[in-house]
Amino acid sequence: MENSKKVLIVTYYWPPAGGPGVQRWLKFAKYLPEFSLEPVIFTPENPSYPLIDETLKSEVPKNTKIIRTNIWEPYQLAEKFSKSNKKFKGGQFDVGKNQSFLSKLSIFIRGNFFIPDARKFWVKPSIAFLKKYLKENDIDLLVTTGPPHSLHLIGLGLKKELPDLKWIADFRDPWTEISYYKHLKLTKSSDRKHKELEKAVFQTADVTLATSYTDAENFRKKGANSSCITNGFDISEQGKIGEFQSSSVGEFEVLKSTEKNDSTPKRKFTISYVGVLEQLRNPENLWKALDELCKASSDFAEDFELKFVGRVDDKILNALENSVLKDRIKNLGYLAHQDSVTEMRTSDLLIITNFPNKSSKGIIPGKLFEYLATGKKIISFGPKDADVETILNRTNAGQHFDYSETDKIKDYIFALYLDRKNGKSIINSADINEFSRKELTKKLSEIIKKI
Repeated sequence: MENSKKVLIVTYYWPPAGGPGVQRWLKFAKYLPEFSLEPVIFTPENPSYPLIDETLKSEVPKNTKIIRTNIWEPYQLAEKFSKSNKKFKGGQFDVGKNQSFLSKLSIFIRGNFFIPDARKFWVKPSIAFLKKYLKENDIDLLVTTGPPHSLHLIGLGLKKELPDLKWIADFRDPWTEISYYKHLKLTKSSDRKHKELEKAVFQTADVTLATSYTDAENFRKKGANSSCITNGFDISEQGKIGEFQSSSVGEFEVLKSTEKNDSTPKRKFTISYVGVLEQLRNPENLWKALDELCKASSDFAEDFELKFVGRVDDKILNALENSVLKDRIKNLGYLAHQDSVTEMRTSDLLIITNFPNKSSKGIIPGKLFEYLATGKKIISFGPKDADVETILNRTNAGQHFDYSETDKIKDYIFALYLDRKNGKSIINSADINEFSRKELTKKLSEIIKKI
């Protein structure tokens, strides 16, 4: 790629990894060449991914240079302590009354002995390997993306060895501000170590990227030169479903759903959760609202379906299967990414959840943008004044609730149900072009070229 700047992207998640963590830089890598930037991927040879999606391999752009080295991870040892520790690979664990003694012990070990995380053993070998590689291959810019935040320590180490190296630290989620951080059972010294490392990354990286407006502001308060580039949706990917027409807006395309509202009684009024649902983001007030709606309206109970696409914590599933909702649940498990997009589009209302505490209001789950691209209505749960709420209000795409509300949730869902039953369209047609992956990559390229 003549006259292109080379960008080395250090990422743990890369196809065949499944789940949301892989999407951000897979899509950036797809569109960077259009802005005269050549992506080079550095990723583990033998990672322990929580989810696998072989279909994503086909989305890796042809001729993308990928460098792999071995990594050692202690997850097999953790799983011997408790089967629940398998969740650690995805940043999840049991909380509260669901914690056994072994779970508590494993969480303590994970938080205090593996700082910042269990992928830390890849840091020193990667620094040694990349120090030589960067010099020999004329790399113009380094990107590290986390979690796992140990990858930012690779950038920190390389920046100390090569002070002239330009470095972007991309935070898909916060480090010490993430909701589960307080559940790690950290000692004072471990807490201090986490925060010192985080501060060093913020103050050393040339640019720190955040995926939300609030996170970018919080990072700036801690000394980072921070900018926000949200996650997004890929127009070409959505177009595979064949239910979109394109209209030109400037240089890019906006997708408009051509789906007609289907009010036939054969199709259920479907509320879907797509992705990983863990205990810390469990919308118990939604389940209560649905339970009460089913008891109050026999028509709603007959027409309603609750669909899960992805991995749902077994404690959540067990509770639902022991409730009035048990006969209305359709649990499809983890599907290939494109199949999960299809399931979004065959739903009426899409669920998105965030951690309940105020410090998480800046988290914008990546699937929000895929939800937006379907044109379907969205129901969101999280802290008040969340960035997700801001986007939903701006696009008129749905409603946001905190975890204390129930009656308003019932009113919102039942109103949508009645509209659909009466043949009224509940499709959203807002202009969401600013969240297309190509538009976001253009924004990234402008940041890169200014460093």
